[in-house]
Amino acid sequence: MSSVNETVDFSTMARSGGDALRPSLASRGIRLRVTSSGAVPSAAKDAFLKEKVDKFETDDLKWTERVPECPVYRPTKDEFEDPLTYLQKIFPEASKYGICKIVSPLTATVPAGAVLMKEKSNFKFTTRVQPLRLAEWDSDDKVTFFMSGRNYTFRDYEKMANKVFARRYCSGGSLPDSFLEKEFWKEILCGKTESVEYACDVDGSAFSSAPVDPLGSSNWNLNKVSRLPKSILRLLETSIPGVTEPMLYIGMLFSMFAWHVEDHYLYSINYQHCGASKTWYGVPGSAALKFEKVVRERVYNDDILSTCGEDGAFDVLLGKTTIFPPKILLDHDVPVYKAVQKPGEFVVTFPRAYHAGFSHGFNCGEAVNFAMGDWFPFGAIASCRYAHLNRLPLLPHEELICKEAILLNSSPKPENLDFTPAELSGQRNIKTAFVHLIRFLHLARWNLMKSGLCTGIVSNTYGTIVCSMCKRDCYLAFINCHCYSHPVCLRHDVTKLDLPCGTTRTLYLRDNIEDLEAAAKKFEKEDGVSDMITTDEEELYTYPSSITLSAAKDEGYSPYSTIYFDFNTELDMTSGNLVMSYEANAPCISSVTDDYQVNRRAPNCSSSSESKLLEEVASSSNKKTRFFSAVKDEPIVTDQESDGSDSESFRVKRRSFKLENRTVVLETRDSEHHQDLKRLKRPQNYNEGRCSASINSISKQEDEEVALVISNRKETDEQQSDVMMMKDEHHFGGFKRLKVKGLIKP
Repeated sequence: MSSVNETVDFSTMARSGGDALRPSLASRGIRLRVTSSGAVPSAAKDAFLKEKVDKFETDDLKWTERVPECPVYRPTKDEFEDPLTYLQKIFPEASKYGICKIVSPLTATVPAGAVLMKEKSNFKFTTRVQPLRLAEWDSDDKVTFFMSGRNYTFRDYEKMANKVFARRYCSGGSLPDSFLEKEFWKEILCGKTESVEYACDVDGSAFSSAPVDPLGSSNWNLNKVSRLPKSILRLLETSIPGVTEPMLYIGMLFSMFAWHVEDHYLYSINYQHCGASKTWYGVPGSAALKFEKVVRERVYNDDILSTCGEDGAFDVLLGKTTIFPPKILLDHDVPVYKAVQKPGEFVVTFPRAYHAGFSHGFNCGEAVNFAMGDWFPFGAIASCRYAHLNRLPLLPHEELICKEAILLNSSPKPENLDFTPAELSGQRNIKTAFVHLIRFLHLARWNLMKSGLCTGIVSNTYGTIVCSMCKRDCYLAFINCHCYSHPVCLRHDVTKLDLPCGTTRTLYLRDNIEDLEAAAKKFEKEDGVSDMITTDEEELYTYPSSITLSAAKDEGYSPYSTIYFDFNTELDMTSGNLVMSYEANAPCISSVTDDYQVNRRAPNCSSSSESKLLEEVASSSNKKTRFFSAVKDEPIVTDQESDGSDSESFRVKRRSFKLENRTVVLETRDSEHHQDLKRLKRPQNYNEGRCSASINSISKQEDEEVALVISNRKETDEQQSDVMMMKDEHHFGGFKRLKVKGLIKP
C-alpha cells in the first residue's frame, strides 16, 4: 500500500494492456536491463530459452490449414465514402467472425516511407524485444516483452529487418503466406531464433497530409475515423494516442501481437501501409467467454490467476504477452478465423473480439479505435469487469451514455429521418443503456434516502470522477465525505461506509436529473427499447451493488417516483469552493484546468510529507501540462515489481490502472455544466500519466500544508444557491426537508 509521501510510479501501473503490478520474472530474481547496444545480461538469458511445453506440443502443423478465413469486402468508391456507414452495413455478417478484411478502392499516392522520412522530420522510434518462445504460464515461467534500447529511423529499421529475412531465406522477395505461417509456429515451438524487434504503439501516422493523396484525404485516413459524426469517441474533446489518434506498428519477420481484446471492447481499424503481409487470427465477441475459459483451463496455471472465475484469464490477457497456437481453440470448439492482410487493406476487429497475429517480414501498419451506438452493450460489460478487477477505466462510459442520449432526445424522431436499420439498432442500444443507467440511479437514490444517512445534497457540476472504492466512473451522482477526499459511487452500501474523516455523506447529483429521467421514461416506451431492458443487462450497471429492483418493490419502491430526503443531521458546511485532498483515491477522467496555484489545505486531507511532491505538481503548470506524474525515467529496466511489457517507457498507448489506495488527487469542475452537449475533455498529453492533479479548493485553514487548486473556477450565484440548504435561525442548524433547486420536488 502506498503511503502519502511515496512517489507513485505510473510507469509500473497496469494499463488495460498490461498487468504490471504483479512480478514478471520475480520467481527467477531477474532484474532485466537491456543496454543501448541491445545486449542482454547473462542472468536474463533464460527469458529467451526455449523448452518443450507439453500442452502446446503438436506433431505437425496441418492444423493451420483448418483455420477458416474471415470475410473479405471490396467496397465501391461510393460505398467507401463514409467508413462508419459502411461498417454499420456489414456489421450483422462480419461481426460473427470477430475480424474482417476490407480492400480499399483508393490507393495512397504518397508512400508511407516518404511520409515518415520527409513529411515528419526526425522521426525515430524504439523497439521492443519479443522472445520467440512459448511459456508454461505459471509463476515460474511467463513471457515478457521489454525495450531493446535501440532507436531507429524508418529506413534503418527497414534495412535491419530485410537483412534478417535475407539471411534466413537467402531471398529478398516474399514467400507464400501458408509457408510463413507454418514457419512462424515452428519457430515459436522449437526454432533457433531467440527474439525479434517490434516497434509497436509508436506515436504518429503514415497517412499523407498532401491534398493530392486520395486515401490520405478520404475519411478512411485513420486520423479522422474516431472523430466522424457517427463515432461515439467524437465526444472526447482531447485526443488519446492509440484510441482517438492512430499509432504505428512497424514490424519484421515473426514480430507479433499477442492475444488480446481492445480496451473497453472498442472497435479497432488497422491499415497496412507497406511491406510484407501480416497474418491475423480472430475470435468473435460472442465466443469471448468460451475463449477465456479455454485459456484459463488449458493455457494458464491457477497460480498466476488473480481471481477465480471468468475474470481470471481476462485479467492476465490484459498484459498482451500471451501467445499460443490457435490449434488449442480449434480442439475445444472455439471459433477462430484467419486473415492475411496485404498493403492497401484494412482489417477491422469488432467489439470483444480477441485477436493475435504476426508479420511475414518488414511492414508498416497503423491502427486506431472507434465506437458506434452498437458498442454500448459491450462497453457496459467491460466497465463492469474493470470494476470487478478494481482497474481504473480508460473512458468515461457513463458520461458518454448520457451525452449521446441527450443528443438523441433533442433530435427529430427516427420516423422523420431516413435511418438505416443498422443506425436504428445503434440508437436503440444507446437508449437502452441510458434507461438501464437512469433506472439504477433512481433506485440507488431511493435506497440512500431510505437509509437516512445522507446528510445533504448539492448540485454535481463536476466532470466524470472515479469511485474511490471500485474505480467505476461517476458522472451523474456520487457521495462524498467531510474532507471531500473519498468520493463513492451509489453502488456501495452507505450503511457500511467507513470513511476516515467522519460521518458526512453528501450526495452530489446532476441538477438536470429530472430532465434525464423524463428522457429515459420516454425512451422506455419506444418500440424495441422496452424489449431490450433485461435483468441480466441491468446487473452490468449496478455492480457491485446488491440492490435489486424486485426487493425494493417489496419495500414500496416505485420507478421514477419523487424522492424526498429528510436531513436531521447537523452538517458542518464550509463556505467557498469544494476541495479534494492529495490522498484521494478518485482519479478524474474528465476535463481539467491548466492553471494551478498553491494554497492552504484543510486538515485531515494530507500529511506535510507530501509538500515536496505537491510543489513538483504545482511547478508543472509552468509547462502547461495537465498531468501529475512523479516518475523517474529509466526506460530500459524491468524489475521484479514490474512487467516490462507495460511500463510507461514503452510509450504504450492505453492503460487501465489497478490501484491500491494510490496517493493522487483528482477532481474537476465543469463550469459549463448547463451545456449538456458540451464535449467531454481528456488530458492532452496522455503518455505522461492519465491522472491529473487538479483540486478545487475550499476554505482558509490554519494548517500550513500545501494544496493545488484550480485558479480560474467560475462560481455563479445560482451554483452557490444550489449548495446552500434551507436552515433555521442558527447558522448551521438541524435541517428539515431539504429542497434543492432542480434536484427534488417539494
